[in-house]
Amino acid sequence: MATNRTFTMIKPDGVQNGHIGGIVNMITEAGFKIVSMKLTQLTVADAQKFYEVHAARPFYGELVAFMSRGPIVAAILEKDNAVEDFRTLIGATNPADAAEGTIRKKYATSIGENAVHGSDSDENAAIEGAFHFAGREQF
Repeated sequence: MATNRTFTMIKPDGVQNGHIGGIVNMITEAGFKIVSMKLTQLTVADAQKFYEVHAARPFYGELVAFMSRGPIVAAILEKDNAVEDFRTLIGATNPADAAEGTIRKKYATSIGENAVHGSDSDENAAIEGAFHFAGREQF
């Protein structure tokens, strides 16, 4: 059953390229309510733990290095059917394949530097949100 919360990160490239405001605007205009949000930076150990599901994949080391290279914006979003609707809003991983009007089409520069992360399931949304936000930080 779909829940009404999902997790997102504006990745280091999105922050570095000055796209926080534009991305947040697209999120809120799409009807999402931001229930938790913070600017933070993942350590290498944080990034390794967050992406441990990909540890055996050939891109893991590069992903960890990228995600720990600069600040990110972590957020928990709320809306009916949040995970699926947010995945639609962010678009395909490869910005060349992303639909017009999606966050990645507008702000991503490559498959590796694709501006945003969005949870792929309700279960992962809860896990990822809890990774970044203590219970008292979730509203």
